[in-house]
Parts: sequence; C-alpha cells; structure tokens
Amino acid sequence: MFESVLVANRGEIAGRIVHTARAMGVKAIAVHSDADSDLPFVAEADEAVLIGPADPVRSYLNVPAILEAAHRTNARAVHPGHGFLAEDAAFARAVAARGLVWIGPPPLAAARMSDKINARNLMKEAGVPVAPGVWEPVPDSDTAVEEAERIGYPVMVKPAAGGGGIGLAAARDEAELRAAYATARAHAERLFGHGDVLLERYVEGARHVDVQILGLADGTVLALGERDCSVQRRHQKIAAETPSPGVTPELRERMLAAAVRAGEAVGYRGAGTVECLVDPAAGEFYFLEMSASLPAEHPITELVTGIDLVEQQFRVAAGEPVSFTDATPHGHAIEFRVLAEDPRRFRPGTGEITVWEEPVGDGIRIDAGYAEGTTVTPHYDPLLATLCVHGDDRAHALRRARAAVDAFHIEGPRTNLAFLSELLDRPELADGTYDTGLVGRMRDVR
Repeated sequence: MFESVLVANRGEIAGRIVHTARAMGVKAIAVHSDADSDLPFVAEADEAVLIGPADPVRSYLNVPAILEAAHRTNARAVHPGHGFLAEDAAFARAVAARGLVWIGPPPLAAARMSDKINARNLMKEAGVPVAPGVWEPVPDSDTAVEEAERIGYPVMVKPAAGGGGIGLAAARDEAELRAAYATARAHAERLFGHGDVLLERYVEGARHVDVQILGLADGTVLALGERDCSVQRRHQKIAAETPSPGVTPELRERMLAAAVRAGEAVGYRGAGTVECLVDPAAGEFYFLEMSASLPAEHPITELVTGIDLVEQQFRVAAGEPVSFTDATPHGHAIEFRVLAEDPRRFRPGTGEITVWEEPVGDGIRIDAGYAEGTTVTPHYDPLLATLCVHGDDRAHALRRARAAVDAFHIEGPRTNLAFLSELLDRPELADGTYDTGLVGRMRDVR
C-alpha cells in the first residue's frame, strides 16, 4: 500500500476520502482553493496545500498546480473523488507520468466511456441493452429531425460528452427537437470542447437506476447492487435508495450481469457506475452511460453491504486483493443530497452557516462538506452534505429518513431541507412508484 494520497477534490467527497485514508494509516493530503480554507476536509487532512483562488479553473481544475502540490508533499497516489478531474483521462495519464498511483480506472477505459456515442457502440458489441438511437454524432438539426422520425418521438437530445445532465432535453415534436438540438450543441461546444450531439428514444415514466461495479486488480468485475436515482431535478440527482423498489428480482439479475459485461468490455478497474434507464411498463432497461468515478450516492451501497468502497479503491490501485468476501446486501438504505438552494425554485444559495445541527441516532450517516461557521460561496456545486439512513427494510428506512430530515437544522444560506420533507410526504415516494418525472410534477424545474 502507498504511504500517502493527495485528494484532488473538495467538500464532502474530499472529507470522505480523507476519513478512509487515515483509518488505513495512509497520510491524507488535501488541496484547496482560498475560498475553501476553513472547510472541514482541510482541517481533517494530515496536510493541506493551497492551490489557487476560488475560480475552479485556477484551482481544482488546475492540473499543473495539483501535480506540483503532489510533488511538494511527496504524495505517492492521487484520488480524484467525483466531478472536476475525476473522469479526465488526460489528468489520469499526467498523474501516472509523474510516477504516482492513479486511484481510478485505467485512462483508456475512462476515455472510451467519456464519449456517449462511443460508449453506446461498445455496449451494443458487449451485449448490453441500449435504447434505440443514433450510432454516430448528429451533425445538424435537419439530420436530427430525420433521425427522430426513424427513432420515433419523443427523443432525448444530449451532448456526447460531459455528464450531470448538462444540455439534456426531451423533444416531442420537430420544433422542440430543433430548439433542444441547438441548446445541446451550444452546451457541448462551450463546456466540453466539441459540439457532438446524440439522440436516443425517450422513455416516458422511466426510472434511473445505477449499478455499482468494482473492477479488481486481477481483471474480475463485480456488481455490488443497484441504486434507484430517479428523484432528480434538471437531470441531477436529489435522492437515491437501494435496493430499487421499481426493479424486480429477475430484472435486477439481468441488470447486474449487464453491468459486469460493461465493465469487462472496457477493462474497468476500481469503482464505477453503470447508469441505466428502466422502463417499468415493459420490464426492460437500457444503458445510459458509465461514470468512471465514485458517485455521491456510494454511501448507501456501503450501508447495505458493509463494504468501504474507498478502501477497495485504494487496494485495487495498489494491486492488492479486496478486503471482503461477501457482498450480499442487508436491509434498505436511502440517501438525500442536502443542498444550499431555494427549496421552491432550486436556485443556489450562499452565505455563512450560522447553525449546523446534524441528526444523530442508529442507522444515520452524514458525509458533510461544511460545518457551523463556514461559508457557502457561489463558486462550486451547492452540495452541503449527503444524509443517509439504513433500516431493516424500506418502511424502517423511510421512518428513519423522516426523523433525520426533520432533525437536521441549518441556518444561514437557504437549503432544500424543506423540499426533502415535502418529498417524503409524496405518496409515490412512500409506495415506491415514483419515476424521473416526480420532481417536475412537484415543481416547475425548467
């Protein structure tokens, strides 16, 4: 095992990685912007390095500054967390070129999955179900109209690169399609460096279900269960649970097997997520994309399996065997993203946190990026913490979730805690029949 790790991220995921590193006796080195100097992950690390101003491009996306910090601190490995540079194959190659251990998938695997069109083609070859759609970039809106007529409306329009729901839109007719195509292309060119756009059939009433995979050092790929991430606003996840109440045992078996094939097809190593769209009416699922990092929803998989996924990432990257022999899930777990945002319109909020009171009790886990006295700035994602609960079954977990949300008290910037409470009141959440349109039915989320 390497002696030290530099965590190239911030907030809740940086603190999460620091916690496991220190528990394993690995020196944890944090990097941070000047806006984040007072955040908990900086204080919790064994060493911290200021790498730039608040602007992410000059700090958390500043590859030379991060690599220089690794050199100055004599770091032996780099963990990118999620977001920022986590799925950047060029960054992974740069880390390896410095003789450092990269805690993530091989750069080639990340590169092969970073383009959604390429990923669709690879998955089709591997026997993983993909939704009807295109097999090459759509060059213009006229071609998009032709392809949509072949595929059948409604269609989903999305940039071929990137993630986080950026640029995605559903189109139900030609006018909507032309507008969605222009938006997706503009986002793709501005944020991802090229304007490639793809089309897929849009599934009404679909569920978004992720499968957690772990590629081992010997080449074996394991599937560690699924997470239902259908509760979303603007295609970004707000809540998740495992197991999914919308997946039958037969469908689950097929999804987990397909996720293993997906990981094997790209030579995946480490922790990753195979994202799928589930059509409950048809009892079918389709590959969406593969996320080559450890997502914010990973704690609920840890709660039901008892497996520390960050520890396993360390072990795989070091060429060691994993530390578990049984991944059988037990009970039910639910996660909520606690966000600094207006609970009505979902607009990001900022300001000093004057009160931070976390719920305590059996089955509750909070991975927090902030604390009382720290300040939420406008420069980053508004995620404050992930609030997770574990119960003997789904009903038990829902009761614990209600108590935990009600007991979480934050003052200063506005938060979505009131919305999470409202969400728990929804009958479709209570009975597990929700889909990706739930939040849209509760709010205007345009």
